[in-house]
Amino acid sequence: MINNDIICAISTAQGNGAIAVVRLSGNESIALCDKVFKSPTNKRLIDQEANTLHFGILYDGIKIIDEVVVSIFKNPRSYTGEDIVEISCHGSVFIQQQILQLLTKNGARLAKPGEFTLRAFINGKMDLSQAEAVADLIASSSASSHKVAMQQMRGGFSSEIANLRDRLLHFISLLELELDFSEEDVEFADRKQLNELLTNIQTLIHKLIKSFDLGNVIKNGVPVAIVGHTNVGKSTLLNKILNEEKAIVSEIAGTTRDVIEDVINIEGVSFRFIDTAGIRETSDTIETIGIERTFERISKASIVLLLVDASEGKGNIEKAIKTVKEKLGQADKKLIVVINKIDKSTEEFDIKHLLHAEDIQLKISAKTGENIDQLIKELLSVVNLSALDQDDVIVTNARHFEALESASIALQRSIDGVNTGISGDFLAQDIRETLHYLGEITGEITTDEVLGNIFKNFCIGK
Repeated sequence: MINNDIICAISTAQGNGAIAVVRLSGNESIALCDKVFKSPTNKRLIDQEANTLHFGILYDGIKIIDEVVVSIFKNPRSYTGEDIVEISCHGSVFIQQQILQLLTKNGARLAKPGEFTLRAFINGKMDLSQAEAVADLIASSSASSHKVAMQQMRGGFSSEIANLRDRLLHFISLLELELDFSEEDVEFADRKQLNELLTNIQTLIHKLIKSFDLGNVIKNGVPVAIVGHTNVGKSTLLNKILNEEKAIVSEIAGTTRDVIEDVINIEGVSFRFIDTAGIRETSDTIETIGIERTFERISKASIVLLLVDASEGKGNIEKAIKTVKEKLGQADKKLIVVINKIDKSTEEFDIKHLLHAEDIQLKISAKTGENIDQLIKELLSVVNLSALDQDDVIVTNARHFEALESASIALQRSIDGVNTGISGDFLAQDIRETLHYLGEITGEITTDEVLGNIFKNFCIGK
């Protein structure tokens, strides 16, 4: 996959702007720019120091393209590990395209999605998990997702994996040494120490696997389904939380017939609120489809806000709770029962016997906003951000999660093998398999297919 092509791309966002940046990478990229760039003092870019800026004009023959500032980065101290040139030009889309055409005419080619970062990986500037974190950083939309992506890009997760691999490599080398002296029946790897090591590493891997639940919601947002009977105030609550008239509010039952979604950032965490069709028996075909989608969203949400009307009576409220509980089943979801319209009703009733100990019960008024702040606190409490505050390593990538699960299975076989006293060659094979899966995370073991799947989702120019 390594080649000597000079690649180029627009690295700033599409469209007009004050300035745009066109980036080149390749070990002849500076010489290429010398063909089209002229400074007021006629200096050559190839003769200039690394990490310097140069003002001048880009020419296509005798035709002036633009006045630009050129930044020079020389290998190996650059993002890709190759010579890099970044051309800061005026942000006209026409000018950007003219510069790309000029560069390709003089020997560059257009970069593929993620090709700059792919070259950084191939040239050893970062490992694969760090490269994936680049895409996460670009896509981050909240303080928490930014913090996790930044930590991983700077090598926090990589260091954790490298530490696990190093500890295993020491013992597997001793096990393989035993194989060379199998006829003498000697043990170089202390089985008690090995068992302690494998158990400790398994604990760390389980911790990383468990962190994926938090990492997934940080990266993609916490899906919160607002469900309940018709006319209990679901759309009013959504509008109050979003602070805008997103959903139609009406006293006519069944106003919401489809799913309405919006994302809001609350104290650094993205929540995806989903307003669903009211649950009731109906002969209306369209409304029936909407109710079916409500139950689908309940199955996919991390948090279910069951909204009930304080004035509709204990019997109807209990029926609503039982209906949603049946749909939740044994799923690991947080249920928050929200008793709405307390501004209209003073009726008191106890529904705790219908709830699990971890379920939450709140009284609010979606119309007046009473206790909405308490609801927000409960939502934030579901997302345990203490790990972020402690700078714990958090897994956010599904590929890493799957590799860790596979590593854990192989490691458990190693632990069982030590306890049952299996021979060193079988033990070494299980540990090698663990090393293989850990190596897949950082890219020490990878394939062109895996790299293609990862980098195809990058933006062009990065």
